[in-house]
Amino acid sequence: MDLVPALDEPLKKVLGPATAKVMAEHLGLHTVGDLLHHYPRRYEERGQLTHLADLPMDEHVTVVAQVADARLHSFASAKAPRGKGQRLEVTITDGSGRLQLVFFGAGVHKPHKELLPGTRAMFAGKVSVFNRRLQLAHPAYELLKGDAEEAVDTWAGALIPMYPATAKLESWKIGKAVQTVLPSAQEALDPLPDSLREGRGLVSLPEALLRIHRPQTKADIAAARDRLKWDEAFVLQVALARRRHADAQLPAVPRSAAPDGLLSAFDDRLPFTLTEGQQKVSREIFDDLATDHPMHRLLQGEVGSGKTLVALRAMLAVVDTGGQAALLAPTEVLAQQHHRSVTEMMGDLAEGGMLGGTEHATKVVLLTGSMGAAGRRQALLDLVTGEAGIVIGTHALIEDKVQFHDLGLVVVDEQHRFGVEQRDALRGKGKQPPHLLVMTATPIPRTVAMTVFGDLDTSVLDQLPAGRSPIASHVVPAADKPHFLARTWERVREEVSQGHQAYVVCPRIGDEEDDPRAAKKKSAEDEAEKRPPLAVLDMAAQLSAGPLQGLKVEVLHGRMQPDDKDAVMRRFAAGETDVLVATTVIEVGVNVPNATVMVIMDADRFGVSQLHQLRGRVGRGAAPGLCLLVSEMPEASAARQRLNAVAATLDGFELSRIDLEQRREGDVLGQAQSGARTSLRVLAVIEDEEIIAEAREEAAALVAADPDLAGLPGLRTALDALLDEEREQYLEKG
Repeated sequence: MDLVPALDEPLKKVLGPATAKVMAEHLGLHTVGDLLHHYPRRYEERGQLTHLADLPMDEHVTVVAQVADARLHSFASAKAPRGKGQRLEVTITDGSGRLQLVFFGAGVHKPHKELLPGTRAMFAGKVSVFNRRLQLAHPAYELLKGDAEEAVDTWAGALIPMYPATAKLESWKIGKAVQTVLPSAQEALDPLPDSLREGRGLVSLPEALLRIHRPQTKADIAAARDRLKWDEAFVLQVALARRRHADAQLPAVPRSAAPDGLLSAFDDRLPFTLTEGQQKVSREIFDDLATDHPMHRLLQGEVGSGKTLVALRAMLAVVDTGGQAALLAPTEVLAQQHHRSVTEMMGDLAEGGMLGGTEHATKVVLLTGSMGAAGRRQALLDLVTGEAGIVIGTHALIEDKVQFHDLGLVVVDEQHRFGVEQRDALRGKGKQPPHLLVMTATPIPRTVAMTVFGDLDTSVLDQLPAGRSPIASHVVPAADKPHFLARTWERVREEVSQGHQAYVVCPRIGDEEDDPRAAKKKSAEDEAEKRPPLAVLDMAAQLSAGPLQGLKVEVLHGRMQPDDKDAVMRRFAAGETDVLVATTVIEVGVNVPNATVMVIMDADRFGVSQLHQLRGRVGRGAAPGLCLLVSEMPEASAARQRLNAVAATLDGFELSRIDLEQRREGDVLGQAQSGARTSLRVLAVIEDEEIIAEAREEAAALVAADPDLAGLPGLRTALDALLDEEREQYLEKG
């Protein structure tokens, strides 16, 4: 049955159990095929030494360098009190800089004999600092002798591949293992159709694997990477194209708005006209709703671009046809807020069956996990009878007890917070698959949308409605310029004195000590900085007693009871609270037009997109917004550069590109959040935009002509490898 037995061979049979165990546990490599697809990160030229000048701190590095000098020192210590302790210090150089190596105790004998001045070798270890100088302690090393048989064989070719390695397995050991399995590359089945490969002048897959692991020239590496990028882009796009093709075969009830129904009544009452963008996106959605297969559309819009209004109009159109619409929110706070804003926007149109409701009115119900039994029973009854045309809720909507009369449209807010299984369960509640609209306020670069959401059609809202004010953003360097931080709190007081309100955001809640898991979860960065991130509870106490004394300060965080959270939000929305000290609970969807200033403490602990998202909470009314990013990181640090980028632009798409370039793509199919492996190895979503766009076209044409890929066994094998069971389900449900 197996088409590629050589590549499916477990590594423990080929390399021995010890090496195979390390590869499986630390690199996620289990078969010969996995190892062949573990590509070098970069290459060293034997004639040219690496740059010791720019070594990163605390990272495992491999360098090729020459020994400049080696000295053996004796010293006294607890273990060797008579001055018999030994320390070998070796200085290596590569022309760009020097680096100290140090060996202790019994570990000095072998390097003392081998690392003589003039010797060239590869050294691997973790970069640390001692006496203000960079050093590698007890590095592993491999001598580069041009004459020894093994060295010549192992490092054949002028370019030495450097593999992503771990402390347990150095790059050259991975290299040797790759050389052992490289002959199997000849049996790799090519996933690309011949016509596509020849048309684009790409080398075959066995050839690409050979060239990437054992290149003779830089041209070999380029040809191999071009080919392997195409594989990744194409196989992924074929998977998505097949998903779209299968969706197009599903039946759905077409939903066209009635000419004089609920939607027209709603539009007639709007106190403003829709922006051009809102009109265009609404047309795209209405066209999709009118077809007899389910809509799958992603609606991207900056915070405050009016996505909720567009989604509500789609929901009303479905209610006009006798169907029901469900809006799924990731948190209770957000579900309650959506419910408030939808009922406010609809007015008496949301009072179906009640005194004062108009003839077209429907009922809008809220369903969350923390509702009382009576309210919950009534909401469930309204859904099953069809009395409620619109339901807004959290994942409580997905429970088995919830039955719909005729579910026609599912709107999911903030897709990335919502599990695939949950969306799938909700889809299963319609008599036929309902239409699906996914909203996200996280701007997604076009190529990422083509990969992560490749089975959804995309609509983008990129203009802000009239009346939204610009937000000024500034970095506050608290350590370098403490008076800037003092000025920050003065600005907050000034805004409050003018009748406005403020948010202060912190990375932590502050009661984690009770949680045994939290103690273990310290990141390397926390350890390095020795100061835990600022906490909401501490910050609120400090501000109330200090710079914001006399103002009404409240706290909001995720571990509060839902009722308490809602009460705090209501007081803040009503203007009873001056300053809300919160975690990122407020990141999504909380709308208080009177809040004009946001102070983000330890801003360097947040991602670029998250900062942009948070900042969108101010400047929602007529008064201009102000966002102050407080950080103690030094000016030259990468973290500060990231904050400067956020302060410099309000363009979410530009920021999402920066964010992505810094974080790399993660696993684009959404699995493997652990970050151990990414399904993209050589394809960079940002840089390779053209390849992804071309691969998408080729994949669509191929799947339209041959949905089952009957004539392409190699492509089917590659798809099986990409879509192992979990990913298959992920796409199925996506």
